Amino acid sequence: MMRLPPFRYRAPRTVGDAALWLAESPGDTMLVAGGTDLLPNMKRRQQTPRTLIALRGIAELCAITTGGGVGAPGEPSASGESPSPRSGRVGIRIGAGVTLSALVRNEEIRATLPALWQAALQVATPHLRNMGTLGGNLCLDTRCTYYDQSHEWRKAIDFCMKKDGRTCWVATSSPRCLAVSSTDTAPALQALGARVRLVSAAGVREVSVADLYENDGMQYLTRRADEILTEVIVPDTSGWRSTYWKLRRRGSFDFPVASVAAAARLDGDGRVEAVRLVAGAVASRPLSAPKAEALLVGERLTDERIAAAAQAVYEVAKPMDNTDFELVWRKKMVTALATYALRELRGDDTSAVRLRLARQVL
Repeated sequence: MMRLPPFRYRAPRTVGDAALWLAESPGDTMLVAGGTDLLPNMKRRQQTPRTLIALRGIAELCAITTGGGVGAPGEPSASGESPSPRSGRVGIRIGAGVTLSALVRNEEIRATLPALWQAALQVATPHLRNMGTLGGNLCLDTRCTYYDQSHEWRKAIDFCMKKDGRTCWVATSSPRCLAVSSTDTAPALQALGARVRLVSAAGVREVSVADLYENDGMQYLTRRADEILTEVIVPDTSGWRSTYWKLRRRGSFDFPVASVAAAARLDGDGRVEAVRLVAGAVASRPLSAPKAEALLVGERLTDERIAAAAQAVYEVAKPMDNTDFELVWRKKMVTALATYALRELRGDDTSAVRLRLARQVL
């Protein structure tokens, strides 16, 4: 049996207290909410903080609210860049401590943010969704075949770059770690144009979900060690359609090995006014697909346009040999996932395909 290493446990009741305690020693202190990722990592000695600050008892992190003058990001250009936010647009604020099960049960989330609802629904099992939180899933540690093993296993082959070693065993000449981003909710929220609120003892800042991540398996978050992710801010999605598609070996509970999130706004003639496409689990961060978006803006979602855009998403995907399935096949499956996502946004009935993916054991 793998046991947790010794640590100090602190349970604040406010974000302010948590931020002050975190500022005391951010280098060897970590935050824990549901613990579904951190605690197994600690048992495997992948992470060994001296202090854990528990966020579960902070009520203000567990609310879902509508309104509050949430600014909506401007529409993405063909280059994938978003103009400055437009103020006054009402959206949804979701506390980082909201459990994934609470997201799935929320009818407003299901109706207005289907991509986020689908992503949360497909995380792990009901038991883990009851514990896991939105903030925890956004900050999920990157994964790798050579990293997610017991301490003894990793020691036997020599430790990898991500923990205690110098070599990335996925690509031994790589100057950086290639562990893969396996969060489900991040691609969905990035496609929805969401932002996150980061709080520290020094102040508060907001960044887009897209800017929360770096394409580096070790330094994969731009959140500083002294910051707490407290809230997700989703802009008004009136007129937008969204969806999330996920590939995994077992439809019941596995991490994604490829995923695609898509959000689009269509005009009355079915032409795409704005669109965001994001590929997940094919790099150390979710990847936007600006070329694919540019192919769709101003066009109807015909089979030909969908095929061209799906091919452009395929070109963005950079899977490595560090998780389940062969990397070449995973990359090919990104094309299929992007195709299904865009067909669903067009209005096609894709329920049979989604059900088949959910039930399949590959």
